[in-house]
Amino acid sequence: MGVFSWEAFKYQLLNMNILDVIDILLIAIMMYFVYAFIRDRRAGKLAVGVAVLIAIMLFGSLIGLRTVSFLMTNLFQVGFVALVIVFQPELRAALEKMGGERFKGFIPKSENKDQNEGVAAGISEISTAVSQLGRSRTGALIVIERTTKLGDITKSGVTVNADISSFMLRNVFYEGAPLHDGAVIIRDWRIDSAGCFLPLSSNEEIIKDLGTRHRAGIGISEESDAVVIIVSEETGTISVAMNGQLKRGYTHNSLKKELEELFLTEQEKTVVPKIFTHKKDRNNGKKEGEENG
Repeated sequence: MGVFSWEAFKYQLLNMNILDVIDILLIAIMMYFVYAFIRDRRAGKLAVGVAVLIAIMLFGSLIGLRTVSFLMTNLFQVGFVALVIVFQPELRAALEKMGGERFKGFIPKSENKDQNEGVAAGISEISTAVSQLGRSRTGALIVIERTTKLGDITKSGVTVNADISSFMLRNVFYEGAPLHDGAVIIRDWRIDSAGCFLPLSSNEEIIKDLGTRHRAGIGISEESDAVVIIVSEETGTISVAMNGQLKRGYTHNSLKKELEELFLTEQEKTVVPKIFTHKKDRNNGKKEGEENG
C-alpha cells in the first residue's frame, strides 16, 4: 500500500461517475448490515479491536509511516484466515439467516390464507400451555422454527409429528416425563420433535442467574432466526429469546400478542382458531386471558 495522496484522492473524487456512486452505496449498505449484526454480539468487541488496527494502518499510510503501514498491511493479508476462524460462529449465523430469508412478495396470498387458521390456532395453544406451565412453575423450552432449518437439532430428540395442543405440550414438559428436560421443536406449526438438545450460549454478558434452559434458548436464537419460548422452573417466569436477545415477564395475553405480531399479518389476526383446540383448553384459555388481562 502506497502513501496516501490528497491529490490522487481529489482526482478520484472529481472523476466519479454513476457506477462509482452505486458501488459506494452498496458497500455502505453492506457495512451497515455487518455493523447491525455484530453490534449486540460478542463479535462486537472483536470488531472494535480490528477497527483499531485498521485505523493504525490508515494513519501510518496517511502520514507516511512506511514501516507501520508495511507491517499492518502484511498482518491483515496473513490475518484474514485468522479473522475467519475467530468470527466463525457469527459468520455462520449471518450466512444461515441470509440464506434463509424468504422472498415474501413472491408467495401467493392464497397460500398464506390457507395457513392462517392453523397458525392462529397454534399460537393460541402455545400461549395457553405456556401460561399454565408458568403458573405451575414447570420448566419448558419451545423452539418455533422459521426460515433457518433446524434438522440437526430435531435429530437429537424424539420425533413426535403431532398437532399443536396445550394438552400435548403440558404432558411433554410434565416433571418426570422422559422428554421434559429437552426442547420441543415446532416446525410448520406442528410439534415435530421433543427432548431435543440445544447449543448453549457462550455469551459472558448473559445474566448470571439464568440457568441452562435459558442459555440453551439464547444459544439457538443466536445461531438461527427461531423464536424460543422459555418457562423458568424456579420462578415460572415466561421469556422469549430472539436473535440472541432475551425478553422476560410475559403473560398469556402479551405472549399471544407477541407471537401474532411475528407470525401473522393484520388480516390473519382476525382469524378465530377452530382447530387443534379442545373444549377444556378453550375454557382454560379464556380463564387465562381474564386473569392476565
